[in-house]
Amino acid sequence: MKTTTTKLLNTIQTPDDLKRLAPEQLPQLCEELRVFIIDELSQNPGHLGASLGVIELTVAMHYVFDTPYDRIVWDVGHQAYAHKILTGRRDQFHTNRQFKGLSGFPTPKESEYDSFGVGHSSTSISAALGMSIAAQLHHENRQVVAVIGDGALTGGLAFEGLNNASINPNNLLIILNDNDMAIDPIKGGFSQFLGKIHTSPAYNRWRYKAYKVLKKLHIIDERSKNKLIRFTNSLKSLRSNTGNNIFEGLNIRYFGPIDGHDIESLVSTLQELKKFKGPKVLHIITKKGKGYKPAEDAVTVWHAPGEFDPKTGERIIKNEGEQPPLFQDVFGHTLVELAHANENIVGITPAMPSGCSMNYMIEDFPKRTFDVGIAEGHAVTFSAGLAKDGLLPFCNIYSSFMQRAYDNVIHDVALQKLNVVMCLDRAGIVGSDGATHQGQFDLAYFRCIPNLTIASPLNEHELRHLMYTAQLPNQGPFVIRYPRGKGVLIDWKNKMEQVEIGTGVQLKDGKQAVVLSLGPIGNTAAQAIATLEATYGITIAHYDMRFLKPLDHTILNTVGKQFSHIFTVEDGVIAGGLGSAVIEYMCDNGLLPKVTRLGIPDQFIEHGTPAELYHMLGLDAEGIAASIIKQLDLKL
Repeated sequence: MKTTTTKLLNTIQTPDDLKRLAPEQLPQLCEELRVFIIDELSQNPGHLGASLGVIELTVAMHYVFDTPYDRIVWDVGHQAYAHKILTGRRDQFHTNRQFKGLSGFPTPKESEYDSFGVGHSSTSISAALGMSIAAQLHHENRQVVAVIGDGALTGGLAFEGLNNASINPNNLLIILNDNDMAIDPIKGGFSQFLGKIHTSPAYNRWRYKAYKVLKKLHIIDERSKNKLIRFTNSLKSLRSNTGNNIFEGLNIRYFGPIDGHDIESLVSTLQELKKFKGPKVLHIITKKGKGYKPAEDAVTVWHAPGEFDPKTGERIIKNEGEQPPLFQDVFGHTLVELAHANENIVGITPAMPSGCSMNYMIEDFPKRTFDVGIAEGHAVTFSAGLAKDGLLPFCNIYSSFMQRAYDNVIHDVALQKLNVVMCLDRAGIVGSDGATHQGQFDLAYFRCIPNLTIASPLNEHELRHLMYTAQLPNQGPFVIRYPRGKGVLIDWKNKMEQVEIGTGVQLKDGKQAVVLSLGPIGNTAAQAIATLEATYGITIAHYDMRFLKPLDHTILNTVGKQFSHIFTVEDGVIAGGLGSAVIEYMCDNGLLPKVTRLGIPDQFIEHGTPAELYHMLGLDAEGIAASIIKQLDLKL
């Protein structure tokens, strides 16, 4: 695409180099950054739209603030590509999201310019507030900036941070990046509220000048400043047909909205705001995908578009022939099928309708489908309220995001034994999004909660059976977890049947050892078993446990007596998961086979392709086979 060269960008290694540029050179730098990011991501896919939307903001912040001494805290962080490029990582950016390469999100392990590790939504205000207060307690003149998209402001943690910022002395600057988008268009009243805010720049200048004059005349000081703020807020409320806004209602100074793509205005505004004491919000209006028409025209698709031709904007879809469907699509279509038969079924998603394929439900049943915004805790408790009065919610939340709703599951669903079906997409290893997004913990963190049924399907047919079973009367809280990506069956649309809760399936018989697997990783285990049997002339039994809770005690009792060596295989942490449950059962029932647990070790897993990560963890067919060879001491 390089109709524009990156000659100016090539001179920037750090923000110190950026500060040597004249203000009139900054628009050209922004254009070169866009060209660089578009070209790089056309070959090495990543989060395109969000990063294109904040290029001017990124340049302005590093131009005005003394980073890394001054802190920039990004919310979520998938929009921070320009930040990485300007902070010494331009030459490594081609490794972004690749195994052993740059992370797709800011992380202090990678650079001192990444002031806080991020990846989940709505954390920036709380973290940045902590840094701002720490600076004051350390008597440091440090500026702290939180950059948060309006999508992230639908998360409750952001409001908790705002509330605390309003009552504790701090100089936090919150930059609200308003593009009306998360991955899908933002739903909810707060997005509508932002669209109605009208605050005159002239008014802001008048109030600031009045404050400076009154301070110079010793009529007001920092301690009494809030009285002036409250008074002027009241005046503005009287003169405005929209009333006071939430920020100034909390005594947080509000500025804007301003054009987030006007680099000159951004620089001058940030330079002025550096002089202000106390918490403040700068509201900027941006366009996701700015500067690249295909991304501007289809923002959801171009959030992370995969490979594409940077000149034409044509996405490169590789023809791999007929393939099994994505697990998420099987979920989405099956949910619609069930909803046609059961009028009590409703769908709930926290801002991921296209990501989890709940968009199919939205198309057929718009009044029975609820996108609640980036608010996982609310999604679960909202589902509990729906269930309490007779509806049957299918609440779909990514595994790593469900961590944010843990208490809601315990207190609002499990304790009351409500009929809520919690479908965990992206369970297990997810790949290039890395440590913040790997769905490795749900089996362990849910297993200890009473009243939960926890299941994971071996394939698409089993997913449909489990969804059908979960919507039958009086099943109680039901968790179904499945991975990102494709299944294994091309002919996936089977007739759905009820599954007996707590029962597994014997996939094959064997004599030398037994493998107990849970979920789709059982297909990988089956490949390993087939290789071992063909190579070593042995037979290995294999059971798909299907349920982590309740466990199939008949299977466990049988294999515990029949085999001296049991292998458990799971796509989750081995501390507290299936392997731990099997060991506990054997110990509690006086059975003494040796149990070898294969799963994710006690560590956070970096980014890379799923194939690379499974290989690293010894959870591909080769690795599983190697573990069995070692433990059985097999010889050719």
